[in-house]
This record gives sequence, structure tokens and C-alpha cells, in this order.
Amino acid sequence: MPSNTFGQIFAVTTFGESHGPAIGCVIDGCPPGIAIAAEDFAHDLARRATGRTRHTSARHEADAVEILSGVYEGRSTGTPIALLIRNTDARSRDYAKIAGQFRPGHADYTYWQKYGIRDPRGGGRASARETTMRVAAAVIAKKWLAEKHGVAIHGCMTQIGDVTPRAIDRARLDVADIDWNVVEANPFFWPVAAQVAELEAYMDALRKSGDSVGARIEVVATGVPPGWGEPIYGKLDAELAGALMSINAVKGVEIGDGFAAVAQKGSEHRDAMTPQGFASNHAGGILGGIASGQAIRCSVAFKPTSSLRLPVAGVDVRGDAVEVVTTGRHDPCVGIRATPICEAMVALVLMDQALRHRAQCGDVGEVVPRVGSAI
Repeated sequence: MPSNTFGQIFAVTTFGESHGPAIGCVIDGCPPGIAIAAEDFAHDLARRATGRTRHTSARHEADAVEILSGVYEGRSTGTPIALLIRNTDARSRDYAKIAGQFRPGHADYTYWQKYGIRDPRGGGRASARETTMRVAAAVIAKKWLAEKHGVAIHGCMTQIGDVTPRAIDRARLDVADIDWNVVEANPFFWPVAAQVAELEAYMDALRKSGDSVGARIEVVATGVPPGWGEPIYGKLDAELAGALMSINAVKGVEIGDGFAAVAQKGSEHRDAMTPQGFASNHAGGILGGIASGQAIRCSVAFKPTSSLRLPVAGVDVRGDAVEVVTTGRHDPCVGIRATPICEAMVALVLMDQALRHRAQCGDVGEVVPRVGSAI
């Protein structure tokens, strides 16, 4: 079956192309009674959007959400919720010259091989425009998670190219003194205000050179109760990794210390426990595929943007050699607006896992002892 649906109980199906008339999603399995209004989506969609600063694509979409079904008198009814956003600023002519070419680093060639046809306008279905609907669906998930369980999900950028935040310890991000107001106050979602001017200059120089760069995004979810997740094929960390890897341009995901665990000794990594709490959180809040009650930590690596005005060797749909030059409006670093997208995928996984846990284990109740999240 085509894989356009994510989740088992809280199931989100997205549809639409970058330069089509609209994009949208259908959310099935949403609990009834959640307060939902069109204006609820504006904040997170604006955080994800292009065209707000000079450091992202100049495409400027209104991203106005239309609620087509599943909400009555401001409350979810338990029936499928359909959301629609009309594309208002697509410029398909930018792709006319490369419609018959395969752009290196893009999905042009692989879509062609899979379907025998592709929509070349802005990458079609492969465009990051599709993630708009993930963010929209996650607005509902975030609200339910916060209201029912006190779960909070925050993200920030912790690397762009070779630049990293000063005075921030990635390994202790869940307990570090991060001012999330600082993160939200700059276009990079950067945790150190004193470095924003440095990043502005870095990106200005990169944009002038015509090149691009990758980024790392960290997401922390706090308040997740112990017990969410499945022990084998529905492991919480596995589903988080799969969800985050499904985002455009993602090439790596770490849970907790991730690959840094290779160099650690077992005596360091095993997160000692006391009646007062866990001594550390190298595991990223998940043990055996099940939440431990600690903060869940995910790290996501984004590759450099492949749409560049710098020429590169390629082939066309006839198999002939061509020189590919991509014009139009593109991000010099897709990671700049990826923080809300990563937050969204974490929220969608947690929402689905919470409902699955309730379905199977809702009668178990609270189990003691419950170890604190950190000493």
C-alpha cells in the first residue's frame, strides 16, 4: 500500500504537491472533545514557513488552514478531521528549464524510476512543502498531550555547518539551562542569543556563494509518563527514529547520546538509579523501547540543500549528459526551519503511542515505585 499515512490509532494522511492547488491532511482516530479552531494552527505554521527572513526561501505562503470536517462548535467530534491549505505563491515557471532533467541530490531520478512519471514543479510530492501538514496535525497532538499528560515538546538548532552553540552541553540538553524564549526569538531557533549575529553573517556569506550547508536539530520532550512504547516492533525510539527520518533531507537520527555511546564505557552509559531519581540520561528517556519517565532526547541531522545555482553534471530523461543549474527560490539551509517539523513528528509519535498504551494498558493504573527524571 502507498505509504502516505502515519500512525496506528492517531493516523495522519497527507496529500498534495508543492505547486498543486492545495495541500492537506486527514487525521483519523483523534479523541473527541478537543478544542480546535483555525487560528490555533497559525503559530506553529508561521514558525515552519519560508519567506519570513532572508535566510530561507523567498516563497511566502499564507498557510491559512481550512477545517473541512471533524470539528463541530469548536470541538473535535471523534470523526476524521480534514485540514486544507491552499497554495498561493507557487512559481512553476522556475522549473521549466529543468523539467526534463534529474537534479543530483534530489528525488527526481528515484521518483522517475518508481512511478515512470513525476511532477517536476518544486519537487512535487517530494517537496518540504508537504511537512506543512505534519506541523498542522501536530498542533492537535501537542494540545492533547499537554492537557492530558503535561507533555511539553521543545526543539532548537545545535549545529549549522561547523558552527555550534557556545556554553551548551548537548549531552545534558534535557537539564541544561536553555531559555526557550531565546530560541523562539531568532530565525535560527538558536539557544545562544550572543551568537545570532555570527549566524546572520555566516548565512549571508553562504547565500552569496550560491552554496548550502547542513544542520543538526535537537528535540526534547518532557513530562512523558513511563510506560509508553512497545517492547519489540513498536519500540518508542524506533518509531521516533522512523518518523524523524521521514522528514525531507534527514540523513541521521540519534536517541539520547546516540553514536557517542560507542566511545562510552558501560559503567558510564547505564544511567544509575536511586530513590531520588536517575543520575543521568544517556539513554534519552527510553529503555527497551519503553519510556522511562525521563526527558526524551532526539537529535536529527539534515543534509545540505541540493538545489543550487552552482552548475553540476547530471543527466536528462533521455539519459544524455547535461549541466544542471537550479534557479528559483530555495533554502541555503533547510535545517533553519526544521525545528517545528521535528517537534511535530515527535508529537505525532507520542500521541499515537499514548493512545495505544491507553488501549492496551489503561486499566493497569499507576505503578510504584516511580523514579524521578534526574537527581
